[in-house]
Amino acid sequence: MDSLRPGRGQRSRRCSESPPPRLRRGIEQFNRGEFYEQHETLEEEWLAERDPVRYLYQGILQVGVGFEHLRRGNPVGARALWRRGISYLEPFRRGCAPVSRSGARRRTATALSTLASRAQWASLGSLGGQR
Repeated sequence: MDSLRPGRGQRSRRCSESPPPRLRRGIEQFNRGEFYEQHETLEEEWLAERDPVRYLYQGILQVGVGFEHLRRGNPVGARALWRRGISYLEPFRRGCAPVSRSGARRRTATALSTLASRAQWASLGSLGGQR
């Protein structure tokens, strides 16, 4: 399947560049819990991008959509999206642009392991390095 997705699994040289405005906006929306909105914002950026950094955008997008699925009472869908999102984020685990990938991956893994306790998901933190 990766042969149909050129660059997937590769780290991007663009990680040292300033993040595009839509990425910043999508991260802000994610951090505010606006998961549907962040999906719309990041999908635009993901579809327009050709560099492997697009998989960073797709990973964040899928993790956020997973939280929206959980909010709507679909923990099975949330779990599937979080796992897929983590796989997209893996090449960026050391960070890319303003995003602390290891923090997002760790918090998403925590969400997966504590999925049974729905009250805990809202306190998992944001995508930036702060907590």
